[in-house]
Amino acid sequence: MRQAGRSLPEYRAVRAGVPMLESCRRPELVTEITLQPVRRYGVDAAIFYSDIVVPLAAVGLDLDIVPGTGPVIAEPVRTRADLERIPELHPDQLTHVTDAVRMIVAELGDTPLIGFAGAPFTLASYLVEGGPSRDLHRTKAMAHGDPDLWHALLRRLAQISGAFLRAQVEAGASAVQLFDSWVGALPADGYRGLVAPHSAAALAAVADLDVPRTHFGTGTGELLADMAAPAGVDCVDVLGVDFRVPLDEGARRARAGAGRALAVQGNLDPALLLAPADVLVRAVREVLAAGDRTPGHVFNLGHGVPPGADPGVLQRVVDEVHAWTPARREVGHPVA
Repeated sequence: MRQAGRSLPEYRAVRAGVPMLESCRRPELVTEITLQPVRRYGVDAAIFYSDIVVPLAAVGLDLDIVPGTGPVIAEPVRTRADLERIPELHPDQLTHVTDAVRMIVAELGDTPLIGFAGAPFTLASYLVEGGPSRDLHRTKAMAHGDPDLWHALLRRLAQISGAFLRAQVEAGASAVQLFDSWVGALPADGYRGLVAPHSAAALAAVADLDVPRTHFGTGTGELLADMAAPAGVDCVDVLGVDFRVPLDEGARRARAGAGRALAVQGNLDPALLLAPADVLVRAVREVLAAGDRTPGHVFNLGHGVPPGADPGVLQRVVDEVHAWTPARREVGHPVA
């Protein structure tokens, strides 16, 4: 996941005294942080170091990422006039991002870089609530109470997310992920009517660039079929499955929604990184075995890396996965 390096002592060392948003604006620092997990663990891909609100800051919104809290918006979006303060995102506002991607790709060699963006719904939730929220009351109230404003807001955010993804791919990223961290708060019919067209639009922004696209959310077990083909659009290649749903069941729901087989990504419960070694190894192998029953599997956590995770434990997970995958190749099972 995109927090791959945040538990590392070397990450804490280079971030010392540097606010989160500022660290995302320094290409040399972004490059170093992105490469740290690749150097330490020997993982198969790098995840671009950034944050989902970086493109919102790039268009000029007054926000900050507050330690221990998350993104905080100075002036929440509640009215049509508030929406007018959010301009479209243009490539010339992302030179710090594209410079960093080019630097990273040059360092990685044959190791691919995965870019990402926040999905329109999750970005909207921060903008409407003014910061993180567990209940999303204001967000849901706008979506249902003022649908014209809601859809106008998500159309603008889809453009911003799509432009952010496109800039990363054009600078050298080999794949992208769209993160919808909070969309699990909606029922399936709400997702289809209020969110799906806008997620599809963000993913469609890189349709002509021929890169794999992953769609991920948390608490989205009941939404997986719809997320596999949001608004009926064929724009997803890999479906992220969090730890609440078995991978093979996630793959079945993906096929039901997309009408075709999709690879899946996931889905070790991050809490198990803190469990005894034998419990963790057994869980990793269970995830891998479930992945063997899918059309393709990208092993990952079912959500982000806990900041307190032991780097040695994460290395054990990587080693278990790498010990498993050669056998899959020998029997001809596709490894994403």
